[in-house]
Formats: sequence, structure tokens, C-alpha cells
Amino acid sequence: MRETSSQSRSDLSELKHPALAWAHSARFLTTASQLDQLPPGDLGEIAFVGRSNAGKSTAINALAQRRQLAFASKTPGRTQHINLFALGPRDAPDAYLADLPGYGYATVSRTEKVRWQKVMADYLEVRRNLNGVVLLVDSRLGLTPLDERLLEFVSPRINTGEVKLLVALTKADKLNRREQQAALAAVQEQLGARVSEHADVGMLLFSATKHQGLSDLAETIHGWVHPQAKPPEAETSTGEADEAKDLPA
Repeated sequence: MRETSSQSRSDLSELKHPALAWAHSARFLTTASQLDQLPPGDLGEIAFVGRSNAGKSTAINALAQRRQLAFASKTPGRTQHINLFALGPRDAPDAYLADLPGYGYATVSRTEKVRWQKVMADYLEVRRNLNGVVLLVDSRLGLTPLDERLLEFVSPRINTGEVKLLVALTKADKLNRREQQAALAAVQEQLGARVSEHADVGMLLFSATKHQGLSDLAETIHGWVHPQAKPPEAETSTGEADEAKDLPA
């Protein structure tokens, strides 16, 4: 397992970084309530998942340098669709970013909750285009039982190396350095008990407001869909069923 370097950067010259420039190209493509509404094809997809208040939309907007590209509902848990964003040249996108419904709030009917849980579960289980999953976790809380339930579901694909995983500890600016390192160590220990030697799993500290970890996040996901172009400095080593899946709600 690796920890991606994530120093705070205030110098906006980093915006000229190729991976960041690629991330800034993100634009809305489509929204889908069922998997068959997603575009076919072979473009790689990167799924962003996390609790409804973990800062998922904020992270996507920071990557894209757009204020409202990913919409954060005023009522957490209301969004029940997969929102897809295209990345790369406008006339020839080379990847998609999938914003999956947040979990952790029961603000919808049981029927609707079960329906979109199954859509999200099926996406993670069988979507052939899926290259990697970015799991957004509040650094002050660490991996919650709901996050662990999601990891249990997606870990079979992660442990074969088919799908990569990056855990981004959000709101890291709310912690001091000692607390940040403790948060990383706790998550590393939890992940270490779940992943195999074949898994490609990373972690980083992230703060959208301070741009902490922003370029590292962009480099990581860019490398997932462009492995031949992955820069060496992007990694710094430190040490389908009909029944509703039991995913976080």
C-alpha cells in the first residue's frame, strides 16, 4: 500500500500540470438512473464514492476548477443518479468520471433507496469500463462502518487488480499534522487487513480549500486511464443479481 504525497500548495502554477489540465477539462455528459442509460464503449471510468457529507462534490469541483460541476444537494441522500462527466479533448474524450450517489442518510423512501442501492451496487460489480474507485472519507472520522461495507462489496475486483482504489481523506485542513498522520495510519491499518498483494491501493490527505493533495489526486486518476503516461513522481512510497445489494444507504 502506498501513501501519495500531499503537501499543501498555494502556488497556482500547479494548474499547468498536465494531469491537472486534463482534470480541468471535465464537463457534464449525462445522468443515469439505470446502467443501460450509461454510454457504451471502451473509455475508462473513474468512480467517486463516499458518504453524503464527506466532500465528494467539493472534491470533483476542485479537480475540475468549476464551482458547481458536481451538484451538492441541500438535502444529503437525495441524489439517486449516476452523473457522468467527460474528460479529455472536447471532440474526443478519453475517460469518464462517474459521480455515484452518496450514502449515509435515509432521506428517501425505502423503495427508492433499495432501487438506487442496487443500481450503484451493480455498477461497482459489473461495469466493465470501471478502472478505479476514489473513496472520499472525512479525515476526522476515518473509515466508518458504512465505508467498510462498501469496501467489502468492491474488494473482490480490487484484490484481483482489475479495479484500483484511492482513499482520499477529505477536510484534512481541519486537522493538525499529528492528527493527519494518525488518520493516515488508522486507515492504512484498516485497508491492510482487506487488500491482497495484487491490489493497487493508495491514500492521500485532501483539502479542496487549501489545494492539499489536489495535484496528487489528478495524477493518480490520470495514471489509471493513461498508464503509459503515468509520471514516476505521482507515487511516493511510504512504507449482477436481481436482489438489492446490501450497500450503504
